[in-house]
Amino acid sequence: MDVSTRTLTRTARDGGYAVPAVNVFDELSMRAVIAAAVRTSAPLIVQISVKTVRSSGTAFTTDLFRALTRDVAVPVALHLDHCPDRAVLDDVIAAGWSSVLFDASDRGFDDAVRETGEVTAAAHAAGVDVESEIENILGVEDGVGSDDSRHAYSVEQLAEVAEQTDSDLLAPQLGTSHGLYKADPVLLPERAAELARLTDRPIVLHGGTGLGEQDFRSFIAAGVSKVNISTAVKHAYMQASLAHLEHARETDSWDPPKLVAAVESAVTDVIAEHVGWFGADGQADRGTAARP
Repeated sequence: MDVSTRTLTRTARDGGYAVPAVNVFDELSMRAVIAAAVRTSAPLIVQISVKTVRSSGTAFTTDLFRALTRDVAVPVALHLDHCPDRAVLDDVIAAGWSSVLFDASDRGFDDAVRETGEVTAAAHAAGVDVESEIENILGVEDGVGSDDSRHAYSVEQLAEVAEQTDSDLLAPQLGTSHGLYKADPVLLPERAAELARLTDRPIVLHGGTGLGEQDFRSFIAAGVSKVNISTAVKHAYMQASLAHLEHARETDSWDPPKLVAAVESAVTDVIAEHVGWFGADGQADRGTAARP
């Protein structure tokens, strides 16, 4: 891929908006989120979970992404989300994806720092950017993560580790969590602002589904320039499927292409709405998306 996640998100930070980073799990969801970026003229990061890579395969996922973005006019990066597995990281790096998130939040501090440095060195040698997570963001997503806080560090430590390991993006704990919120979260935009004062590396917000427009804007104003969305895609996908199938049963009209169109439209709409919340609409041509 010739689109740099690091460049997209640095440009966004300078411009006061955030790039949507959207998890997909099949051709339909990937096609739908790319359509949202095209509709809104926004940069986009397509994210793939370890679970999806293992089920679909790195080669298939890479080829699918390239096929769907070949004639797309907006910059779209391909990113491996939360990955603690070094073998999967190596495979994806070899395939030349735009970036990877090495999730070392299950390691102790010294091991997390050492391994993050190793991953970053290997990735940079292949022209791949690295997002670093050493303190865990709450919630389990596609089988990765924990509902318990395992490691928490100061913003000074996070900035120092990023410098030491030469990580391109940082994923700190900002009060959000993966999945649906069962209670109102205690959001920490001020923590993002403190980190932004210590480093110019892009800051990533995980667990974006369920937050409102003003929540996102407060984080972006604090320095966040990549916002992850996953659960919203799954819900739009499944709810549109359910509504269409119920209608098909009521009318005894069974037309798979109409089901596909309904699902794609629902997912595209929900991501286009998030693009507007992030201030990313119309930003596709801002700066350069190519690797520096």
